[in-house]
Amino acid sequence: MREIVFDTETTGLKARGGDRLVEIGCVEMVNRVLTGNIYHVYINPERDMPIEAFNVHGLSEEFLSDKPVFADVAQEFLDFVGQDTLVAHNASFDIGFMNAELDRLSLPPISQDRVVDTLELARRKHGNTGNTLDQLMNRYGVDNSRRVKHGALLDAELLAEVYVELLGGRQISLIGLVEEETDKKPAHLSVVGSLPGGGLRQRPVPLASRLTAEEKAAHEAFVSSMGDKALWLTYADESETSSPQID
Repeated sequence: MREIVFDTETTGLKARGGDRLVEIGCVEMVNRVLTGNIYHVYINPERDMPIEAFNVHGLSEEFLSDKPVFADVAQEFLDFVGQDTLVAHNASFDIGFMNAELDRLSLPPISQDRVVDTLELARRKHGNTGNTLDQLMNRYGVDNSRRVKHGALLDAELLAEVYVELLGGRQISLIGLVEEETDKKPAHLSVVGSLPGGGLRQRPVPLASRLTAEEKAAHEAFVSSMGDKALWLTYADESETSSPQID
């Protein structure tokens, strides 16, 4: 499942009142794990930069003056996000600005039914207070030391970490529940089902196998055709004994 976590910076608060986008930052997640694939662009808003907005994100009119206008980057943004789910914090703000920009180009708007609002997720989980992005990062122990000012790409990266915590924590990324050495994992990743001592929590009673007798026989026939040195034979031997399973 592909999702795009994104954030924007703007010249102000009124998408339909003359304010414009000045930055878009997107990070790609597949099965709730960051892939490293990003989209990031600064945008010339074709207007002045109010001091109130500059104090939030630090993007000056001079800095943005040689950046592309939205019309020049609209299609590459749409190509990056495709038709996948978009995730944003207080999504109505970001989507409102994005759709206002698309409307100026007579392009179709982004439909609300493909948008996940992490602010709404947080309110359902924690009530109506303490749900700003900074407060949620503190709640979940997400390192925000780099966040001196708002920046769309950094905020999207931080929001991605908050998002998976709101959904209950990160999933194990490899089918088969393969344990990786701790020093090979990115520092910001955690594993659902991990114990304080670093082991994996196990089910008291293993789940029943979902393989049918026909599927098992077909797999054994395939493995036997690979010769007596096939790596699969090692796992076939191990599978003959029952092993505990992870929550």
